[in-house]
Amino acid sequence: MALNPQYEEIGKGFVQQYYLLFDNPSTRSGLANFYNVETSFMTFEGQQIQGSLKIIEKLQSLAFQKINRIITSVDSQPMFDGGVLINVLGRLQCDDDPPHAYNQIFVLKPVANSFYCAHDIFRLNIHDTA
Repeated sequence: MALNPQYEEIGKGFVQQYYLLFDNPSTRSGLANFYNVETSFMTFEGQQIQGSLKIIEKLQSLAFQKINRIITSVDSQPMFDGGVLINVLGRLQCDDDPPHAYNQIFVLKPVANSFYCAHDIFRLNIHDTA
């Protein structure tokens, strides 16, 4: 399969749709459609999760109700299997917590005429050094 020439538009469009659903607790469950039931993986703050059901269970267990998100950059790269690698850098504030920088990486894999999120890694940029 060849490199997808529309990788930048795909990356930006995916990120926009993903955060639109994620940032509203009443629509967060709709993210299940972005993941594969068996082959999607998420690492959320170091916790490894596999499969859309477990991923959505984790996302719905998050207690915050309000998110203020600023996206600094969305960098995308094409992959040789037709997929897209996406790196998001931003800042978010949940409820009344102080704002924190974060990084999220997505790997989209092609399926039919669409994509699913095969890999999702999220980490707040908090350095806990002694």
